[in-house]
Parts: sequence; C-alpha cells; structure tokens
Amino acid sequence: MQRLEGLMRKAIQEYKMIEPGDRICVGVSGGKDSVALTVGLAHLRRYLRIPFEVVAVSLDPQFGGKATDYAPLEELFAKLEVPFEIRRSNIGAIVFDVRKEPNPCALCAKMRRGLLHDTAKELGCNKVALGHHLDDAIETFYMNLWGEGRLGCFSPVTYLSRKDLTMIRPMILATESDVRRAVKHEELPIVKSACPADGATRRQEMKDYVAAMCRKDKAFRQKMLGAMQGANLDGWAPVAKG
Repeated sequence: MQRLEGLMRKAIQEYKMIEPGDRICVGVSGGKDSVALTVGLAHLRRYLRIPFEVVAVSLDPQFGGKATDYAPLEELFAKLEVPFEIRRSNIGAIVFDVRKEPNPCALCAKMRRGLLHDTAKELGCNKVALGHHLDDAIETFYMNLWGEGRLGCFSPVTYLSRKDLTMIRPMILATESDVRRAVKHEELPIVKSACPADGATRRQEMKDYVAAMCRKDKAFRQKMLGAMQGANLDGWAPVAKG
C-alpha cells in the first residue's frame, strides 16, 4: 500500500489534482481499483499537507433486479472515517432488460457517470476521483486507435464546465499490479460485480493485448507513459514537479 500511495501522491502533485478545501467524491464500484483509491486518499489526508475531504459513493445498478451488498465496504470506510453513500438505481434493468443493448458498456457507463456527477453535486463535492490506473490508460489509448482511428486517452484532470466539477485520476502512475498487490497486502474487501457482461468486453481484449506486450517487453507500460507525457496527449504532460 505504501508504494501505491507514493505513486498517488506523485500524480496528485505533478498534475495538481487536489487543492486546499477540496471535497472529493470517490466513485466506488466495489472493485479493487476504486476500493484501493478510497483507502489511499483516506490515508493521504494525514500527510499530504493539503486539507481536503473524501466522500465515497457507490451507485448500485441492481443487475438482475438484485441489490448489491456493500456491508464490507461500509465497515471499512467507517473505520477510515470516510462518509459512504449508497444509491440504488434501475440502470441494470434499463440496459439489459428494456434496451437489451448488444454492446451495453457504453450506455451503462454514460448513465452511471451522469448519476455520479449529480450525486457529487448533491453532496457538496467539487471534485470526483476515479480509480483508473496506467493499464486502463494504455488500454484506452489502443481502443481509440484501433476502434476509432484516433490518438487519444482520458485526461489525468478534466474540468466539466456544465457540471462545475473536476474529474481527477490519482492512480494513473500506478500499474494494475501495484493496485492488486496493495489490495492483497491490506486484505481489503472487494464487492464483485454482478454485471452480465463482466469479462466479455472490448476492454478485456485490450487488457489481454497489453498483458501480452508486457510479457515481450517489461518496460512497455513505462514507454507508453513516457510517450503520452512527452506528446502531452490529452493533458498527460505533468504541470509541476513531483
């Protein structure tokens, strides 16, 4: 966990993600990335020397018409003194039962994103933290390249003028392995997704591709990071020294 928090701290400083007085809403799906992000931010409050608040929010799509049990996360966040909001929705039913989407991920993500933004504003937050890491960024780069024929990725920091919210991704310098090791070491509880499409998506194909490239070249991820930062692809060039 110490390594992950160190990488988070570096990203926060290099991209000026957090400022004094920020109230940050963390979108918590229940998976390892979002749980590790919440724990990391909760710990960073102690020694980052920037006064800020953290609020965790889980948006339950209720896949299959069943409510997700977030009890393990409620217990964890209570120990960390992180307020935790659970919002139930009918997103699962809309995507899979009403719309019967053949490619459900895009619609589901759009609906959840909108609900997360609205919830963050309702809770008085000015920033939303998402659990994307370096592997996610590289996968997104190749999805855009091969799927749409363009060079692009999500940004480390994005201001949404229509919502007056700033999106931050504090784990972008960490690899998925860094996150996985931290979660295992800390024995953090994980709430498994009940999504019918879990593990059968275009994203999974990209994960497999990146994993294969890393087996051929151990420095593949860092080379990709250097290339995105060097080209300042979608705001990836650091704005300050860590």
